Amino acid sequence: MSASTESLSTPSAGKASGGARAALLSWLGVAPFLIFALLFLLLPTFMLMVGAFQDAQGHFTLANIIRLFDANILEAYKISLQISVASAALGTVLGLLLALAAIRGGLPAWIRPTLTTFSGVASNFAGIPLAFAFLSTLGRMGLVTMLLHKYLDLDLYASGFSILSFVGLTLTYLYFQVPLMVLIIAPAVEGLKDEWREACESLGGSGFAYWRHIALPVLWPSMVGAALLLFANAFGAVATAYALTGSSLNIVTILLYAQIHGDVLHDQNLGYALALGMVLITGSANAGYIWLRKRSNREAA
Repeated sequence: MSASTESLSTPSAGKASGGARAALLSWLGVAPFLIFALLFLLLPTFMLMVGAFQDAQGHFTLANIIRLFDANILEAYKISLQISVASAALGTVLGLLLALAAIRGGLPAWIRPTLTTFSGVASNFAGIPLAFAFLSTLGRMGLVTMLLHKYLDLDLYASGFSILSFVGLTLTYLYFQVPLMVLIIAPAVEGLKDEWREACESLGGSGFAYWRHIALPVLWPSMVGAALLLFANAFGAVATAYALTGSSLNIVTILLYAQIHGDVLHDQNLGYALALGMVLITGSANAGYIWLRKRSNREAA
């Protein structure tokens, strides 16, 4: 009886040991990500939260939070929100059209991998190189500006355009917003089944009816989630805006940079409060994106 009991318990014990080993290896595999998130995301966020409620001497205060409602700071948040919404909306529409054309448009097979490769590179092209590229292209003495003036007698800057303005910064952001949208929405576009269009046409539905009642409802969660991600991406961008406009455009990231590193406006704890406000806004957008992403994956399944 004892021998049979031992023979029955040994495989289960071995199986439990193997499961524990596999779980340990899994945790070891994800450990670098957890350490990275702790050091570069969670701890800095915690420091921002603490510093936002302290003065220069380390005493508790609500003055920094109250100062967020100053007219200059509210205006900076307003302009940043407007640029983020504009670039996210335009990036969503243009990126969706590009993805549809490359995946569902019947174009040559080489178009799609080429667009995907370019999107992977362009979505990470930002900061000083991107600012320099746009200044060289659409600046007052930029290549496109001079060509338009020479061959079409069109003076962009005489008509009110400026690369250092709201429109110029939004246009610059589109360089990485549109490719990012292509990468995000491509799997959802691939998920549109040809059978759905065929069923719609066999029932007498038009192309408009297919997009109105089938395709867009399927794509809608992915589109809104991608738009939220693009919004957060633009709202947190600082290097491109600072390199392109300097202090000529009052957006919250440049104001934050001035408070943390500036010589005149230096107020580190106010900078922490500004950063905390940005974290709350971008965190809400990212949370909405994650929720909608899960919903779209569940519907696709």
